[in-house]
Amino acid sequence: MGDHKEQQPARVGAAVRRRRRALELTLAVVAERTGLSVPFLSQVENDKARPSHSSLEKLADALRTTAVELLAAADPAASVDVVRAEAPAEGDFAPRTRTLVRGHHQLHASEYTGDHDAGREFQHRNDELMYVADGAVEIEAEGRAYRLGRGDTLYLTGGVRHRWRATVPDTRIIVVAVAEHIEAVQDRTR
Repeated sequence: MGDHKEQQPARVGAAVRRRRRALELTLAVVAERTGLSVPFLSQVENDKARPSHSSLEKLADALRTTAVELLAAADPAASVDVVRAEAPAEGDFAPRTRTLVRGHHQLHASEYTGDHDAGREFQHRNDELMYVADGAVEIEAEGRAYRLGRGDTLYLTGGVRHRWRATVPDTRIIVVAVAEHIEAVQDRTR
């Protein structure tokens, strides 16, 4: 088995939907601007139909962007990517950060091993989850301190200011976050 990345052609539907919603346009308005039918546009957004180059150009014009930008913002149709663990050098106890997800995806994940600069404050645009795989940490979030041990998690919504520090040697935490380029949809029912 190889450690390669398998990927199919990009799905442009999600990029079209995100752009249309960002402009607060209905499918009917986009259909009127492009000359394409509402059912076809719905199928494109749900990745049940792939637009031709000509249709993609019409969509891009209607959405005040370019076909290249829509394709760049497209989600991969399917991908599998293995990131292998790296063995630390003998006697290396220095803090390490390792990216667990390569590329431009909706989620970002990192593994932090060892101590961390406790003075560094973070504030991410989107939600994140911190999981303590080994050791223990102390996390300060919005002025309140939380002590987490092995197996504990802490969920932070976007915009929460926080900092953390390892409280025992060889602490290892995993942070999974919604990527910064994703426009998270706020729940307006609250």
